Amino acid sequence: MSKLFIIGLPRTGTTSISATLLEHFTVAHTAYTKHAFHLADVISDCPCFSDYQQLDALFPDAKFVYLQRGLDQWVPSIQMLLTKMIPAFNSTNYINPILKRSFEQTFDLNIAENSLDITHLTSCYKRHEQEVMTYFEGKNTLLSIDISQPNSLPSLLEFLGLPFTGDEVFPHLNIGKRVDNWKEIKHSNKVNPNAAGREGRKFFDY
Repeated sequence: MSKLFIIGLPRTGTTSISATLLEHFTVAHTAYTKHAFHLADVISDCPCFSDYQQLDALFPDAKFVYLQRGLDQWVPSIQMLLTKMIPAFNSTNYINPILKRSFEQTFDLNIAENSLDITHLTSCYKRHEQEVMTYFEGKNTLLSIDISQPNSLPSLLEFLGLPFTGDEVFPHLNIGKRVDNWKEIKHSNKVNPNAAGREGRKFFDY
């Protein structure tokens, strides 16, 4: 299969869709090295949601899935996540620079007066969605789904050319304050986001 990039924002179901696709493909939920991108058929979350245009140029046969979520659910969920992450970004401890760049770029963390403000986060969500839709307008490589909707999984499988038996459902992961369910999943198709190859842990040059 050509690469599949999940480009919905954090807290839109990237872990749930990644776990579902483990049964069919190698999957990296976040990827920070060239080698991780090489090993994985599917890459979700960071940095895909910020770098989808560059990834489209690097992998011209790739497909993309944009994940929607109602703002009334997404905003408090991303507020919870950012409340955990922003202090880490501002500390002297090591934070992966790709992770930090992706979040700062997408949520204007360096320029926003209040990064957790509802109006600000709503604007970030709508801007990201509009930019995605504008970029992929006229292309047939993007699928947009809300994984809470009953037709979302069959739509995804059809998009990927996979059969739908009628029994599959998206698992509901990272509920509430949980943010690390992916770490607990044991599967041979999981790809280490920091996988080292011939170039060590080098990322792309774009």
